[in-house]
Amino acid sequence: MGDVLICYSPQPKLAMSIKTIISVGLLILVPISFAADSLGWGTLTVFITSGLAIIPLAVWLSTATEEIAVVTGPSIGGLLNAVFGNATELIIAIVALKEGLVDIVKASITGSIISNLLLVMGLAMLLGGLRYKEQDFQPVLVRVNGSSMTLAAIAIILPTMVNYTSEGIEETAIRNLSLTVAVVLIVVYGLTLLFSLKTHSYLYDVGVADLETETSQKSSEVEHTPRTQNLWFWIGVLAASTITIAFESDIFVGVIEEAIQGLGLTPLFTGVILLPLVGGADQYVTAVSVAIKNNMGLSVSVAMGSSLLTALLVGPLLVILGIAIGQPMNLDFNPFEVVAVAIAVIVANLVSLDGRSNWLEGALLLATYIVLGAAFYFHPA
Repeated sequence: MGDVLICYSPQPKLAMSIKTIISVGLLILVPISFAADSLGWGTLTVFITSGLAIIPLAVWLSTATEEIAVVTGPSIGGLLNAVFGNATELIIAIVALKEGLVDIVKASITGSIISNLLLVMGLAMLLGGLRYKEQDFQPVLVRVNGSSMTLAAIAIILPTMVNYTSEGIEETAIRNLSLTVAVVLIVVYGLTLLFSLKTHSYLYDVGVADLETETSQKSSEVEHTPRTQNLWFWIGVLAASTITIAFESDIFVGVIEEAIQGLGLTPLFTGVILLPLVGGADQYVTAVSVAIKNNMGLSVSVAMGSSLLTALLVGPLLVILGIAIGQPMNLDFNPFEVVAVAIAVIVANLVSLDGRSNWLEGALLLATYIVLGAAFYFHPA
């Protein structure tokens, strides 16, 4: 879901209707993708069907996490979001890392940050702004998350700058620097959890008034359903979604190199643009849905929270995991990725610092994303 560090309130029930339509309708692609892979329907067919099949599974995983949070309460719900917030993107990245696609994995880290700050928040502000003249959210959340996001951007920039400002630096030095940075970021992530869940949790009660009616309805439903039965059902959905995503990711990653070569795409464009679109679909649906319901605070929280989760936890975990499985990955990114992340962080902070949004600001964020996407498409790397 990606709203970790920011908000742990149950999602609006009205938002779930859109999720349900997408998740149920696209589930047919799961058996189709399995058939395409086993029957040899062609690389491109397997690539497209498996990629699209991951989308409804990601939505179900997100939904299960939210439903479990309703039963278990905000504290445990917050921890669940911390674990499963970007689970789909993490699973895809782990499978790709295991296959040695390090460049694509690194690009997917920066791509997730960029897409959440520009595409997700841009869509939410644009569509929400078309329905409401202006929408408000708490500026304090933007300041807190903006500071953490700035640190994450610096952590991404520094290893790259060390490499490009040094002559003959050893790969071991870059790897050790990346490992050090990864550990620091994970510690920072732990501190942000402590801040948002314990010491300053009151700052993160986003949209409570707006969600009061929907939450009451959801709570009433839970009361009429045996708590244990409801909990175990959604735990089963969570487990099934996670396992199926792992299988689909294996199929998807298995043909990704051949598919992108056939399509004339670079690993850089694939990691930065395509993979976040596949793995982060649930975040797009949630952010846009709540924005249309005039809860821009929660929408901004989803976008910024997912970016922070990627930068402070997912990326660092992949660095450590890569070393553990013999596929070492460092934080020495393509210089253009570093520039793009810096642009995304700066633009997103500038647009959201005043605590108000409108459709034009959403359009500006989307325009920035499109320009960066075009640049990545034509980038020869």
